[in-house]
Amino acid sequence: MLPGVLLISHGSRDGVWVSLVEEAVSHLQLAEEIPVAVSFLELVEGRLIQDGINELENEGVTDIIVIPLFVSSGSTHIDEIEYALGAKAVPERETELTPFRVTARIHFGYPVDDDPDIAVMIWDKIKELSKNPERETLLLVGHGSRHEGFRQRWERGITSLAARVRELSGVAAADYGLLNPDSVRSRVEYWQAQGHDVLVAPLFLSEGYFTKAVIPRRLEGLEYAYSGRTLLPHPLLPRWIERQTEAALERLRRGQ
Repeated sequence: MLPGVLLISHGSRDGVWVSLVEEAVSHLQLAEEIPVAVSFLELVEGRLIQDGINELENEGVTDIIVIPLFVSSGSTHIDEIEYALGAKAVPERETELTPFRVTARIHFGYPVDDDPDIAVMIWDKIKELSKNPERETLLLVGHGSRHEGFRQRWERGITSLAARVRELSGVAAADYGLLNPDSVRSRVEYWQAQGHDVLVAPLFLSEGYFTKAVIPRRLEGLEYAYSGRTLLPHPLLPRWIERQTEAALERLRRGQ
């Protein structure tokens, strides 16, 4: 048995976006040396998922630990990637993603969701904006989903994550708003009506169109604090990858 890691994220035409993912992976400190490939769902030519599979199998990898670097299990991309890798027989939603050519056994991991390290990362990115925590609400803003089943997963994960951030930060309240279906503006207005200052934290992997344009546009005319700082870069993300990889390796050693 020779295990390897395939890290999959969405991808972007922005080279900085891609380099942030690669930088996080470059800081991995695994207990044993195993091959690691970084791949993207789309937009990064020569670095797509099939390229990552080929890279690992060319090194003799027999078991691929797949780590989906997405912020929510409510992402439809998780569903289609898991299906295309053969980790599930049928996708929950119709997809244009065709099955990949893969010989190795696939061990599919989990996305960010409400991981405790992610809560620390979120607070680290916005705590400088906190002035009066006893009357502040931290509002996590995520992409969300309009699709039944997927929306509920988004809501479960981001609700739990908001609670974790509240516990470690000491702010008066923590809530969430989604871009799909849109609830961001209404949640800011609600907390302002309660007399709270609102700190808006984007739950996105890297800065881009949604964090720079969409969120500010949805909140135009309102008073709120927003840095636009996303999860990457942050030294805890490699640790999140390490923990997931080590747990998968332990399951492989036990033959599970």
